[in-house]
Amino acid sequence: MDFFDRVGKVALGSRLRLMTARMTDDAAKIYNLYGIEFMPKWFPVFITLANEREITITEIANEIGHSQPSVSKIIQEMISAGLVQDNLKSPDKRRNVVIMTEKGLSLTEELKLQWLDVEAAVESLIGESNHNLWAALEEWEFLLEQKSLYKRVMEEKKLREGQEVKIVAYEPKYKDAFKNLNEEWISKYFEMEETDYKALDNPKEYILDKGGKILVALYQNEPVGVCALIKMHNSAFDFEMAKMAVSPKAQGKSIGWLLGQAIIETARELGAKKIYLESNTILKPAINLYYKMGFEKITGLATPYKRCNIQMELKV
Repeated sequence: MDFFDRVGKVALGSRLRLMTARMTDDAAKIYNLYGIEFMPKWFPVFITLANEREITITEIANEIGHSQPSVSKIIQEMISAGLVQDNLKSPDKRRNVVIMTEKGLSLTEELKLQWLDVEAAVESLIGESNHNLWAALEEWEFLLEQKSLYKRVMEEKKLREGQEVKIVAYEPKYKDAFKNLNEEWISKYFEMEETDYKALDNPKEYILDKGGKILVALYQNEPVGVCALIKMHNSAFDFEMAKMAVSPKAQGKSIGWLLGQAIIETARELGAKKIYLESNTILKPAINLYYKMGFEKITGLATPYKRCNIQMELKV
């Protein structure tokens, strides 16, 4: 169709709904062709009941992948049509089950010839087409179970937005951003400490002049993330990765990952062998990020921070 050719794959859901509507309309006509009073939407529930002696609404919903309220509504419609009975006690007296009535069982026999013809018609359609839709649907269902379309779109969004992020070297004009971004997250979870103020109020003297580096993440030319590489003297570690902060309004754009990778690469360029960091396990996304970068947990080092309860290292 011209519309879908113009719009493209973003209209996948609309195109599938249109095909579903067309198939449902044909299904209703097919039931009329065989003189059977039956609604197409009943089919998954009906065929499940036809294959089971007794079953609960919850079990039907789990079997066909529908919601329980949806199945309950269909059951009520089928009760009105005289095809099923519900609220029956099973032999163990604990389960309310649904079963076919005699009319429902009789209808099952009537439908068998129709099912043969429908099966043959679908096989004919598959034979005429270049692509086996039935097999493709099975493959798509499997792939979407592994990773939903929502998650796939979210990943593409992060990838695209991440490409718009620029990592640049610190300049004096970013001094306020360096302090404000860090102060924002520290104050949210903990309290600012003396060591924080030393680094954030005097980044040039405390970090840069001592051989460290500060990187800034820009998104649409606005500083939205920062991270420091602090030179460690008289230590087994070359540098400490510290003062990483990302603006809440810029989260979800892989900025933390991009900053961390840039800091690690900068450390390598400076000849570092090991990078150290301190954090707190309450910051689960940050800890997961560090593990993803390759950091491993260590213990036993002195720390100036009250909030530190985890120490990590990365061999570069």
